This record gives sequence, C-alpha cells and structure tokens, in this order.
Amino acid sequence: MYWRKITDKVVAKSMLIGVAFANSIVFLIALGLLIKSWPILTKKSIFHLLLSSSWHPMKGEFGFYPFIIGTLEVTAIAMILAVPVCLLSAIYLSEYAHSRFRDLAHLVIDIMAAIPSVIYGLWGVIVLVPFVRALGQAIGVQTTGYSLLAGGIILAIMVTPVIISVSMEVLRTVPVQARETALALGTTKWEAIKHVVLRSALHGIASAIVLGFARAFGETIAVLMIVGNVPKVPRSIFDPAYPLPALLANNYGEMMSIPLYNSALLLSALILLLLVSAFNITAHLTLMRIEKR
Repeated sequence: MYWRKITDKVVAKSMLIGVAFANSIVFLIALGLLIKSWPILTKKSIFHLLLSSSWHPMKGEFGFYPFIIGTLEVTAIAMILAVPVCLLSAIYLSEYAHSRFRDLAHLVIDIMAAIPSVIYGLWGVIVLVPFVRALGQAIGVQTTGYSLLAGGIILAIMVTPVIISVSMEVLRTVPVQARETALALGTTKWEAIKHVVLRSALHGIASAIVLGFARAFGETIAVLMIVGNVPKVPRSIFDPAYPLPALLANNYGEMMSIPLYNSALLLSALILLLLVSAFNITAHLTLMRIEKR
C-alpha cells in the first residue's frame, strides 16, 4: 500500500512537470524571439514600428502596420466566409444526413485536411486569381486577382475541414435523450437543434472556430502565392496585401547584411505570436463568461 501511494505521487508529479513544460514552450519561444528582436526595439519605438506604413529595409525603415492589417483582414475574410458554411454543414451531417452520405462526407473532409497547402496555393493561382480578376472587372474594379479576397477564399477553404470535423464531433456528443426530450415537448427538429443541441455544444463549437482562426492566422504558403505580397495597407478586398507569415517566408535568411533587418523579421514573428495568443486568450475568457451565464 505504501509503495502504491509513492507510485501515485511520482506519476502525478511527473504529469505535472510534463504539463508545466508543455505550457512553458510558448513562453520560451516568445522569450527567444524577444531577445533576437531586441536590437531594433532599442533603436526604434515599438509604437513607431507598429503604426508606421513605411517598409524600406535598405533605408532602415521597418513599419509593420501594413503587414498586421493584411494578416487581420485576410483572416477575417476567411472566417466570415467559412464559419456559416462550416456550422450549417456540421449540423446537417450530424443531425440530418444519411449515414452513407455522412461517411462519404467524412472521407472528403479528411482528404481536404490532408492536401498540402502548396497544392491549395497552386489551385488558387490557376482558378481563384482569374476568378477574382474577372469579378473585379465585372463590377468595374481593376485588379490583378492577387488580392485580399483571393487569400481569404483560399484560407476559408483550408480551415473548412478543421471546423467541420470538430463541430461534428461536438454535436454528436450531445446525448440523444436531450433531443428526444425536446421533441417530446412538441418542438420541431430544427427547434430542438437550435435550442438544445447547439446550446449544449456551444463551448465545443466555439473551440472549433478558435482552431480555425489559429490555422488561418498561421497559414503561409497558400496565402503567400495568391495574396499579392505588396507592403501597403489594402483599401479594398481587391487590393493586394502582405500578411506577416508571408513576410517571414519570403525574406528570412536573405539580405541579413542589412542592419536590423534580421531583428525586424524576428519582431514580426513575435508580433504574429502575440496576435494569435491574444485572440486565443480573448476567446477563452469569452467562453468562460458564457459558461458562467
């Protein structure tokens, strides 16, 4: 009995250490990026770096505002397009679809999730860019097709498997008895889904959306290939943009002889990490408030 208690304590402590180490990784990454980006922070004000739109590394000008706006806007477009479609798809597959169709849809969703991002990027160049160019011409807007809209559409397609898969699993965890009780009270099937199933699965659905946002924030190759990569603040969805992941992928490792250039790029990585962390923390706090209510 004595040795069993000791074993339990050792196992519990080991798990605690493992969890602490896993949670500390993000802080270690942030600390490393902060140390590497410190040279530019000592030379220039952080507010100037964040709010300036001038990006001319050869002149020593490193303004991150266009990249931050590009990241936020392309992600927002993607989620506006993806979330309604994904939630309706998850509800249909979980509550209405025949089992054979559901299995087929599962297979297609798994295939979509496994497709490399560069394939999505190539498809975007071949199909989406001409489509956006034609759409712009149809409404009287001159655009090359490499734009925020093209990047948002390709991101929406890429996050779809994540949101649908997680949402379906969450909806299927709601007990069948909850649905039957609601139907027995005289509600329609949609009313039972709306007032019982969705409310019970709200936390999990929100978590699925958060996962989709995280995927959209960090996606690099596909967006890099079709978003245009112009370091200016886009004025419309048909203008090109330059998200932070694309900035890092395009430039890190090149022209490191330019003073502060390496530090500026690592600062952009730190900004991206802080944006994703801030969004996840905000979403987590919002979910906690919803649960308390």
